Amino acid sequence: MTARDYSSIDNLLINLDQAIRTVFGRPQTTGRCNPAGNAEETDLLPADQQQSARLLRVNHCGEICAQALYQGQALTARNEAVRERLEQAAAEESDHLDWCAARLRELDDHTSLLNPLFYAGSFAVGALSGTLGDRWNLGFLAETEHQVVRHLETHLERMSSQDHKSRAILEAMKDDEDHHATMAREAGGARLPLPARLLMQAAAKLMTKTTYWI
Repeated sequence: MTARDYSSIDNLLINLDQAIRTVFGRPQTTGRCNPAGNAEETDLLPADQQQSARLLRVNHCGEICAQALYQGQALTARNEAVRERLEQAAAEESDHLDWCAARLRELDDHTSLLNPLFYAGSFAVGALSGTLGDRWNLGFLAETEHQVVRHLETHLERMSSQDHKSRAILEAMKDDEDHHATMAREAGGARLPLPARLLMQAAAKLMTKTTYWI
């Protein structure tokens, strides 16, 4: 059964269930092993531990936003193949949520209190993107992933080289994001105009600046 076979009420309940699982910490994952599992645990300086936790909180919220974007995009996508690509990417990236949350618990810190707000905003943006047509929908996905890759590279530069577990998680996330960006481009995603890309960068900056602290 595809998404088009469900009633409006069915789709509403499915999306509501997915939102609750995403925001409140019980996402449906693919079951991949946490990349931090094989990484060496080291005693971090308090300042390094705090920095890692704050950066992971930002990345966890970024994955909350990604799930909401994918959900909104898949809901309004016109082509079934495009919808399936979005749902596949969302399933793979749900692992990121689980990995980040687990590492935050190990670092004795918390996820962002702003997650519900950013989820709602990202879902609306994703749904709007889907209504513009599949080329723009995929283009939006590709640009989002490109920006996330650059963002993760910056975080790896800022994170202590001794925090092997957190770094392993970010490296694995970066590989997935890069793969999804390539997938979206190869599937026909259009390059977004400069104003749209700059607006996305501004929104991402707002998210990172706030969730770093809250």
